Amino acid sequence: MGAREDILGNIRRSLGVRGDERTRRSVVQERLARAPKGLIPQRGQVSGEARIALFKEQAESVQASVARVSDRAQVPEAIATYLRDHNLPAELRMGSDPRLTGMPWGETSLSLRHGVSDGSDTNAVSHAYGGVAETGTLVMVSGADNPSTLNLLPDNHIVVVDAAEIEGDYETMWERLRATYGKGVMPRTVNYITGPSRSGDIEQTLLLGAHGPRRVHIIVVGDPGSA
Repeated sequence: MGAREDILGNIRRSLGVRGDERTRRSVVQERLARAPKGLIPQRGQVSGEARIALFKEQAESVQASVARVSDRAQVPEAIATYLRDHNLPAELRMGSDPRLTGMPWGETSLSLRHGVSDGSDTNAVSHAYGGVAETGTLVMVSGADNPSTLNLLPDNHIVVVDAAEIEGDYETMWERLRATYGKGVMPRTVNYITGPSRSGDIEQTLLLGAHGPRRVHIIVVGDPGSA
């Protein structure tokens, strides 16, 4: 037995219980099921294009940049344009997400590399699980499709998100995550990313790229009513 089981065993003995009593388990399950919801800010309670506009406004307020395209086929050219406009190399690392790999990259001059980043990549692209409009936040789930190293190591992180997958608030997003993955199969890591990495620890001077990408560029695909 490990230290955790030793501690829990001591607690059970002090309470005079075993921990597997059916009545006690049902009481706990009922309490969890009926737990009251916390307050949800009014700001995110908008829908449709108003939600996308709020997401864009909030993301740009924290130094991210946002572009819109009507469908996934336009994403590669939008990324190529962004890299060219910022005088960045025409190279890109991505995971194995089929939503990304199925895009027409051959119509651009971009050089693609796949898999996790070792820290030497200048640019990376990921596909977000979704977004949160109230703070302009991207929600990233870990795995081979979108490795977490791409969120943290390259200088420039380009993130594709479907407009239909932007929620108004964090609570709704967590409910959707639980519904998608279910108990026991949640991703090992869920990253909530709000703008590029920043620090103001030294003389309260804002420094971008302190602990991660210095640029975050978001490409919103489609409209809020699309799948």
